[in-house]
Amino acid sequence: MSYSFRRASLLLFTTALVAPNMALAQTLEPVPTETQQEAAEVPAAAEVSQPEEETEISVPGGEIVVRGYLDRNIAKSSPQVVSVLSSADIARTGEGNIAGALGRVTGLSVVGNGYVYVRGLGDRYSLALLNGSPLPSPEPLKRVVPLDLFPTGVIASSLVQKSYSVNYPGEFGGGVINLTTKATPRDPFFTIGGTMSGDSESTGRLGYTYYGSSSDWSGYTNANRDFTPALQSFLASGERLSSNKVNVQDVAKGVVTGRNAILQRDTKLPANASLSFSGGKTFDVGASQLGIIAGGGYSNKWSTRDTIQQRSLSADVSTVESDFNQVGTDQRIVANGLLGLGLEFGENKLRWTNLYIHDTIKQGRLSVGNIDQSTADVMRQKTAWYERQLANTQVVGEFKVTPDLRIDMRGGYSKSQRDAPYELSTEYVRTNASSDPTGAYFVNVLNRNRGDARVIFSKLTEELISGGVDVTYKITPDIGITFGNAYSDTDRISSRREFFFDASALPSGVGMLRADLLLQPEIIDLYKISLFEGDEGNPAFEAKLRTWAGYGKINAQIADMFNLDAGVRWEKAEQSVVPIQVFKVPGASGAATDLSRQYWLPAATVTVDLTDQMKARFSGSKTIARPQFRELINQPYFDPDTNRAYRGNPLLIDSQLYNGEARFEYYFAPEQRFSFSAFYKKIKNPIEAFVTNDFTTSFANAPEASLYGAEIDVQKYVDLSNLSSSDFFATRRFVLVANYTYTKSKLKVQASDKTSFFGAFSTKATDYFQNGAPLTGQSDHIVNFQAGIEDTDKLSQLTFLLTYSSDRVTSRGINGTPPQPDVVERPGFRLDLVGRQGIKIAGQDADLKVELRNLTRTKYNEFQQSGNNRVIYNQYDPGMSASIGLSFNF
Repeated sequence: MSYSFRRASLLLFTTALVAPNMALAQTLEPVPTETQQEAAEVPAAAEVSQPEEETEISVPGGEIVVRGYLDRNIAKSSPQVVSVLSSADIARTGEGNIAGALGRVTGLSVVGNGYVYVRGLGDRYSLALLNGSPLPSPEPLKRVVPLDLFPTGVIASSLVQKSYSVNYPGEFGGGVINLTTKATPRDPFFTIGGTMSGDSESTGRLGYTYYGSSSDWSGYTNANRDFTPALQSFLASGERLSSNKVNVQDVAKGVVTGRNAILQRDTKLPANASLSFSGGKTFDVGASQLGIIAGGGYSNKWSTRDTIQQRSLSADVSTVESDFNQVGTDQRIVANGLLGLGLEFGENKLRWTNLYIHDTIKQGRLSVGNIDQSTADVMRQKTAWYERQLANTQVVGEFKVTPDLRIDMRGGYSKSQRDAPYELSTEYVRTNASSDPTGAYFVNVLNRNRGDARVIFSKLTEELISGGVDVTYKITPDIGITFGNAYSDTDRISSRREFFFDASALPSGVGMLRADLLLQPEIIDLYKISLFEGDEGNPAFEAKLRTWAGYGKINAQIADMFNLDAGVRWEKAEQSVVPIQVFKVPGASGAATDLSRQYWLPAATVTVDLTDQMKARFSGSKTIARPQFRELINQPYFDPDTNRAYRGNPLLIDSQLYNGEARFEYYFAPEQRFSFSAFYKKIKNPIEAFVTNDFTTSFANAPEASLYGAEIDVQKYVDLSNLSSSDFFATRRFVLVANYTYTKSKLKVQASDKTSFFGAFSTKATDYFQNGAPLTGQSDHIVNFQAGIEDTDKLSQLTFLLTYSSDRVTSRGINGTPPQPDVVERPGFRLDLVGRQGIKIAGQDADLKVELRNLTRTKYNEFQQSGNNRVIYNQYDPGMSASIGLSFNF
């Protein structure tokens, strides 16, 4: 017989925010849908001495169906291949954001700033949902939201589903990551906490910053970063700087000031700090219950990187055309808030969730190096302000019309923004030539040969509207059918205006002035310093993606041994990228995209109950992956985190994936498991990155790729009460969680294969990709290992966390004749230690948390290598970090 998994707390809506430690929701025992007499027929063997934690999950397509009254293990009872991080699992990792916690899940790895790779497939093949609804991204290069935006305190569970089911969107390559915000506790609560932290490379060490504005500490800027009146008037005029209708000197004045151009040394950077609170209460309203919960948080973190960056043009990387050492400091300020309202009446539930995240990076960088193996020294300075914001509101209704009929409805609106005003870069050159009177000094004459100055204004706004209805009907106790439809509408506007300061015959003595003095109004007028724009063609684009979908699926329990979950999804999408007319006289451009495709996407999973503790699963499906907006926009973009320039390709098309998996699972004790799986994927027209001769990264469709691999996962607890008569071990147990993923991938490129790249003469795929090369971002080996001791009666945990990822390609080398080696990242080993202890302070319950991160002092290392020749693409030491946090529960 089957039972519906249901949460028995009074309300089902989201919970509190960004606390490093949060009060766990209090729950009641689940009530079976069958009679008490039937419940009593459950064999005694099914009883467990310690019930597993209930986990709140909100997904499209209705509730998770679980078989067995006492069996609440979702990974075991779900008809699909899933991994679940409960609130306890997330707390054990000690990670400050959900991306870090997900890095502990089998087959998952975190690359860059919060992008999760599933089984070695890039973030384009991962789908992130919040409470079953999609989210927009505030990143210019991504359509997927970076998961490091989400503090772990806001998340009740994270469900990673690696086998496709048709209730999810068709863009499902590696898997879906569904984040569910916490449920409201039954009893009133209030939690407040704070954390102090630092790392060996930043805290108390040298860093670089600049003034900016008096409100920068808050993460919100003020009028100091507004456009100057002349610049604002020019941008609104629709004229080009080259039109001779604009007073270029007036536009240039006031852009560079002491507030944004003077890079300051801070010899002792402060420690990091964060504060958070959350509270909630439930009210009886007649026969219904109304709940409200709210929370908020603020954090300020400093990070300094001393980075080596090199570039080579030679095929065997025997020469170094660019060699720089850069010291950069990021001050990251995050503010967030959450407000949730929930109403439960009978067996029906309504919840309204509102989430706000504001994430700002204030950046200062200074680098010195050489170009083209010359003896001249080049000094580069950069100041920047990147302000990201995500606002999301969702309404979810769960209605049980009859005992056999359930209707779920969800709708959401999200808006993300990224504003980067006054991204200022300057370059000074010291020739070191004895014949040069100023050869011993750094000089900037603004001619892009001996000196340069440029400023970028970029802005991105993305809005997403989504909705869906799912209807589930139980034909018999063992057969259920689900029908649903979904709609989403994403609209992104992205603009980037890059301006270069230009001078003719500027005296070297004047060029020795620092940037704010060199570009002061009097110097601009005296030496006729002007501006020109790097892209007077199409500096702004609008991108849209609209999807319509309908699906039907069946879940059938066949006898007592087999479960079939199968269905088909029809999905249609219209995706476009078009230049926005910025100038009165529009620029000519063929750089537009207009894709309209529809697909039938089948999926099926068969689960075989070999015994009460053993299962076998077999799944197959077809899914898709669409180009990301940034990959389609033919506009230059420089990513400061990777030190790479990008330009999109408007001729990209969808990728199609054919997926298969076989899996064995053994649940040998409550909360304990062993699993082994093998998987295979064939990808038609995968989108891969390549590098052009000017070191610009772009994208094209490779003809085909394949990926296969295997996973092993184990979780084991050992009772320590028999280890000693000491009271210390009486209630403690040893925890072991380990997983290993092996993945192999390769591109398949033949001499006759074609591809399309905007503006290129060649359409031969072999001019862009190498046959047999691995997919970008894929590590052959990923290991996660956790070992620790925890108390089963009270909060007391000590956990060691070891991770390892083997080399993975981050970018293609220049594909000449012969081609360059790929750019490879070597993540290596990393060891962390996390301790949590419940204590009392002045009679008040408190939670103390201590973390030590990167005890192995593993460096970030990205390189190109050919034989004994090696070029260091990006290398820095993130250092070892330590933090201590304390929260009070009222």
